[in-house]
Amino acid sequence: MLSHVLSRSLSASTNKNREDSWFKSLFVRKVDPRKDAHSQLLAKKEDTNLYKIQFHNVKPECLDAYNKASEEVLPSINADSHYPCELIGTWNTWYGEQDQAVHLWRYRGGYPALTEVMNKLRQNKEFMEYRNERGKMLLSRRNQLLLEFSFWNEPTPRPGPNIYELRSYQLRPGTMIEWGNYWARAIEFRQQNSEAVGGFFSQIGSLYMVHHLWAYKDLQSREDTRNAAWQHEGWDEVVYYTGQLMPRYL
Repeated sequence: MLSHVLSRSLSASTNKNREDSWFKSLFVRKVDPRKDAHSQLLAKKEDTNLYKIQFHNVKPECLDAYNKASEEVLPSINADSHYPCELIGTWNTWYGEQDQAVHLWRYRGGYPALTEVMNKLRQNKEFMEYRNERGKMLLSRRNQLLLEFSFWNEPTPRPGPNIYELRSYQLRPGTMIEWGNYWARAIEFRQQNSEAVGGFFSQIGSLYMVHHLWAYKDLQSREDTRNAAWQHEGWDEVVYYTGQLMPRYL
């Protein structure tokens, strides 16, 4: 899994093209954030799906034991209808933060489903033993609760093997609506090879965070697919304007 915060060079459009694009951007449909919460404007119904992403930084010497313990416990929770949750994926990071495990959960039913699962897990002896042992293997951990963008497909199982890339973006406060407006159009450029797995934005945890999850057959497929996006008219505009929504442009 490739996991990092995007630092992307801007496209080399001419100044005239930029000026034309800026003019055209004035006529993009804008949403008044004062009238509706961002979660209501950008997400699918909040009471349908809620996601939790977990980042576990594992002691290097414990990674194999951590993976083995997780494989023994987490799939059983996923398979048990007693818990209204699904384990969408679990990965180890290859590039970016080393010795890191990432888990993505989906809770069908939103916050009530999350609360139900957490309460039931506290009564699950096997899980609590796993949790205690897991704690001895970790250097640190963090998580976020996420909603999925309405214009992304819901994550579904896919044939493999694949490599997955998690691209995480920290946005400036107040720019989430703009990000959504641009990507609602741009996602069509990245669906050619069915590489788009899921798009999410944070609700609890680190705020103003966006996560895009992509799947590729291998690293060369990733390179070819990403290069192909630049052949679509309008992709360079998306990269340029969404880049300005991140703090490095302040």
